[in-house]
Amino acid sequence: MDFEKIVKELSIETNSKIILLVIDGLGGLPMKGKTELEAAHTPNLDSLAAESTCGLTDPVFMGITPGSGPAHLSLFGYDPTKYILGRGILEALGVGVSVGKNDLVARGNFATLKDDLIVDRRAGRIPTSDNEKLCQRLNSFLKTKDGTKITLYPGKEHRFVVKFSGKGLSDALTDADPQKENKHRVYTQPLSQEASKAVETVNTFLDEVTEFLKNSPKANTILLRGFSKFPSLPTMEELYKLRPAAIANYPMYKGLAKLVGMKIINVGQEMNDLFNALEKNYNNYNFFYVHVKKTDSAGEDGNFLAKKKAIEETDKFIPRLLALQPEVLVVTSDHSTPSLLKSHSWHPNPFILHSRTAQTDKTTLFSEKECSMGYLGRFQAVYTMPLMLAHAGKLKKYGA
Repeated sequence: MDFEKIVKELSIETNSKIILLVIDGLGGLPMKGKTELEAAHTPNLDSLAAESTCGLTDPVFMGITPGSGPAHLSLFGYDPTKYILGRGILEALGVGVSVGKNDLVARGNFATLKDDLIVDRRAGRIPTSDNEKLCQRLNSFLKTKDGTKITLYPGKEHRFVVKFSGKGLSDALTDADPQKENKHRVYTQPLSQEASKAVETVNTFLDEVTEFLKNSPKANTILLRGFSKFPSLPTMEELYKLRPAAIANYPMYKGLAKLVGMKIINVGQEMNDLFNALEKNYNNYNFFYVHVKKTDSAGEDGNFLAKKKAIEETDKFIPRLLALQPEVLVVTSDHSTPSLLKSHSWHPNPFILHSRTAQTDKTTLFSEKECSMGYLGRFQAVYTMPLMLAHAGKLKKYGA
């Protein structure tokens, strides 16, 4: 069954509003008997769950740990096994990098190398201002070689985007990132014969930058992953007849939203800025993707208390969402990031769907365990979009 084709044929344009609140990395695992969500004081989310229909979602399949790209694509109604996106293109578009047909982009981290081991993959989360200075220095140092120009673009903290501009550069490359700390540096490897030029270009670049940064105390090497070129996806307007907007303050998520045709609403760095922007722009669009990042960052740092605090901070804004009276409000996550694991995981995501057409169930709290007993059960996240469209009255009947 062609899921995408059916939903496209059934979608109708209406003025009803949908808000999708994604609390990044929300799901967790118990530490001292409770997950971060269970330990958090969330009276508003608990009340919302009790008045909604709940469940658990798997971003891809059971047991598969997703990256942020495929996990979000699922929520937006795109089959993540059909549309394979490199992290680099998402980050590049998010920071406003122009990507042409001859460009190869990757997401980068400044990292700390000691005794030939990567001891900190994030270079202590250096300040963004330091990142900007490093990128400026490296751009002055790098020269065009064999017709390939290399440019770095600073992101937040330790993150940056690198663009290789030249002909014959394939994105069929493995990540140049050991993915774990206390491992040796790794070089990119070709995944096809056409990638030989790109491999040589990237690996030479890695060595030159590491040599250039060798005297830096923290950011003395780089890691690259998500090599990619510009993909082609149908927009959410084409598929679902929506006027979508994205409210996020991290580049990668803005890049992903831009790829699927969302209007990017520029916001500040505080959580309050997200909800101010939603209220200010509420009359201009009928689908809103609101992204909260703090929960995921805390989970990746293994900081249980910080993640719990970020959940509690988010909870305070739920009344403001309800005051807008959207036809559909969904609160969920793209993937789980348990503090116990300090990484993304395969565990399912708690899910709330609030609408006047949604059947309430026996869920009384917003937690992993409570949502597992919800009316929706456990389902693939790609069905989030048709559920939202249906409850918003945006899908007509299928068949006679």
